[in-house]
Amino acid sequence: MIERADQLVLNYVSKAADAAHGVLRADQRLDFARRLRARIEVERGGSQNARQVAKVLARFGDPVALVEREARRLAEAGVATARDPTGVGARASGGGAGTSLGTAGSGTAGPRTAGTGAVTRPVSGPVSGPSYGAGAGGGATRPLPAVDGEEAPPGVRAYRGIAQDSLDRRQGMGLPFAGLRRAAMSSANPMATGGRDARTIVKEYPRDTAALVILVLAALLVPFHLPAVAIFQIPLVVWAVGAVMVLFSDAWNVRDRFVGAGAPLLGYGLGGVLIGGLRVGIEAGMGAFVTQFFDVSGTMFMIGTGAGVLWLAYRLLDVN
Repeated sequence: MIERADQLVLNYVSKAADAAHGVLRADQRLDFARRLRARIEVERGGSQNARQVAKVLARFGDPVALVEREARRLAEAGVATARDPTGVGARASGGGAGTSLGTAGSGTAGPRTAGTGAVTRPVSGPVSGPSYGAGAGGGATRPLPAVDGEEAPPGVRAYRGIAQDSLDRRQGMGLPFAGLRRAAMSSANPMATGGRDARTIVKEYPRDTAALVILVLAALLVPFHLPAVAIFQIPLVVWAVGAVMVLFSDAWNVRDRFVGAGAPLLGYGLGGVLIGGLRVGIEAGMGAFVTQFFDVSGTMFMIGTGAGVLWLAYRLLDVN
């Protein structure tokens, strides 16, 4: 989960850096990417949970929109960018470095955003340039604004996240089959599951998705009656591979892993005994019972596999 959380952040910052090509200069892109990463780490609060990090990134919005906002900020300061090499366009529209950030070399500076919030305070002393990083004249780097538009202590942000998660989980819990309805809605409306759908699940959890595919493959191989490998049937070997991947996955809790991996065996054993016994009755004898057991156990294995895979997929989507 730690690797996935960090990868989500890196992918997001990379998308923003790619979107900045042709919009910001090379030094401005580097400074922007560094400040964006720092802002994400602040909002992330050290969390290594991939789902929590994905929610944080969703609050930042489209990386392209962040780049456009950064370009407008530089333009208002009269700073040349890759899109506007001279910076004339910004000055012609009324923006300038002296309006809100002070004038280079003037010895004083106007009100400037302090930190990441909306509160401003005057900054005295000489300013070597607008505070947009090294690409903007060597001044102090201006952090990205807070996501919610105002500064809050780390503890407040943490409890806000906890409260929001609690509200998300409770939403619709009083309605019958609310979780199943949200799971069904996710294919048409990903916002029903917090922006998560089948495509994002595959991207976030490729190994876990592969494990589910292997379990399904094991069930589909049952009707073909393939030759055994040593003393093991091929569907059983394939199931074992998928079960090991599920048991060693960190996408599910321990209970879900054993339920998903053990459902095929439960269907094979218990289902075969119950269905086989019901079909032959008590008076038929052991031979008839064994015959019926092997006749229905394969089908019950497939049913158990389907139930286990559906449960794991449901839990992976985390609609609750």
